[in-house]
Amino acid sequence: MDRIIVEGGHRLVGEVHVSGAKNAALPMLAALLLARGTHCLRNVPDLADVRTLCNLFEIMGAKAERGSGSRADAITLTIGDVLEPEAPYELVRTMRASVLVLGPLVARCGRARVSLPGGCAIGARPIDQHLKGLERLGATIVLEHGYVEARADQLIGGSFTFDVISVTGTENLMMAACLAKGRTVLENAACEPEIVALANLLNAMGGRVQGAGTPVITIEGVEAMHPVEFPIIPDRIEAGTFLVAAALTQGDILVKGALPEHLEALLQKLRDTGASITVEAGGVRCQGDDVILPTDVKTLPHPGFPTDMQAQLMVLLSVAKGSSMVTETVFENRFMHVLELSRMGADIRIDGKVALVKGVQHLSGAPVMATDLRASASLILAGLRARGQTEIRRVYHLDRGYERMEEKLRALGAHIERVKR
Repeated sequence: MDRIIVEGGHRLVGEVHVSGAKNAALPMLAALLLARGTHCLRNVPDLADVRTLCNLFEIMGAKAERGSGSRADAITLTIGDVLEPEAPYELVRTMRASVLVLGPLVARCGRARVSLPGGCAIGARPIDQHLKGLERLGATIVLEHGYVEARADQLIGGSFTFDVISVTGTENLMMAACLAKGRTVLENAACEPEIVALANLLNAMGGRVQGAGTPVITIEGVEAMHPVEFPIIPDRIEAGTFLVAAALTQGDILVKGALPEHLEALLQKLRDTGASITVEAGGVRCQGDDVILPTDVKTLPHPGFPTDMQAQLMVLLSVAKGSSMVTETVFENRFMHVLELSRMGADIRIDGKVALVKGVQHLSGAPVMATDLRASASLILAGLRARGQTEIRRVYHLDRGYERMEEKLRALGAHIERVKR
């Protein structure tokens, strides 16, 4: 397996361009299954999960092609009249987002057979809200042999209230409802920017979605949708990771393409730690201070502090001048990076959903192992700050969500390299 080696102690300075959002690209690619014809999505990150989803489309009978040269960020997807509505375990076992094809397939084909999803080991993340919602729209659901099988001759619009806020559940039901007969109302829906991006795509395809970005989304079903060319929004989590890197190394980084309206909760926490945040034409700049101040943070659904930034911010707090509390309310197992940070000298104690982080003067490089996607990024950040060399193993997690991260960091002045297996 590939490893990443980081030599710490170098200040990061310069500009970095944020890639398209993984968490927007996957549902938006899945949404293209709703319409026959040739689609094109632009600003699509070249990530392992995106490649897996495109391979899945090929198995279903569609044709997915990534552009080259100046069009290298574009994926063209040609959807024919006939699709094989199955997502096999062998292909999607490592990618939780595979469940996003369930709604479009049952809406378009009348049936779907999708392997129960895998992905990062950060909690159970059940898909019961997806299944309850599809049943509310008239689908028959059977769980058998590790697969979800859904059938419906015609989905029928209806009202559904999520028991808990679910981003992928909201996305799945939005897509399914576009081809349902009549009106669907989703209450207690997720409000993330990626939900808004998906709604914009669906409307561009001929859908009728209103209220995305609020807790109540209304979808008027249509008989058919049409192909589209559409851009992917910038990745707010990648942008946030580079902003934290600037604060952590007392650096000065302009993250080009970052949208401040998607980052408000994080930007406020960075200011609380003493970093200088300025919004500039085309991006957001973070300048780190010599003294990092402690602050408390609690992860919440958007517009609260994103759980996907919790591990990265914890690294910053681990070298703050004082103690901080980090409360994780979204996923139950999202402190697995703490043991690895402790190997590097961090002083972090966990009590249930709360981590007490006592700032230390410095971190020390050490061999560490990534347990999930965001933990991978946090360990690289820790290596940037640490004295000596840090070796991060299992970086295949990183490649699921960050495009050429080590190359972008190296261009900012980091001493970082990937060692191939």
